[in-house]
Amino acid sequence: MAQYTIRINGKEHQVDATPDMPLLWVLRDILGMRGTKFGCGKALCGACTVHFDGVATRSCSLPVSAVQSSEITTIEGLSENGDHPLQQAWTEHVVPQCGYCQTGQIMSAAALLRENPSPTDEEIDNAMQGNLCRCGTYNRIKAAIHTAADKK
Repeated sequence: MAQYTIRINGKEHQVDATPDMPLLWVLRDILGMRGTKFGCGKALCGACTVHFDGVATRSCSLPVSAVQSSEITTIEGLSENGDHPLQQAWTEHVVPQCGYCQTGQIMSAAALLRENPSPTDEEIDNAMQGNLCRCGTYNRIKAAIHTAADKK
């Protein structure tokens, strides 16, 4: 075990963890931040996506030892009141069915819109291809991203 100081959603946290503990488990089990979801544990599905220094990153494969002096943003830090344009667009387009993948989808979409405020369908497809949705709401996700882009 080692002690790490990590910055999440603008606040510093002291955590005791093994160096190889995935950030996902630090967030969920140590800090009680349940918005980031476990999906596959192999960085394939995107359910655990957070922003690591602004880049959409799978937290299930990112060891806590790698995040010191970096800024981590989770779904809880995307907006204080859940009123980020993407969160509003998700509701407007009734994107979630089971909802399990949605936090990862939103975090990936937010990183895309930060880099490209007006993406094409192809750019959205490329940016979101690593985020899986078992319910198949991909067309609604794409529409919501376009709506959020128009509101920014």
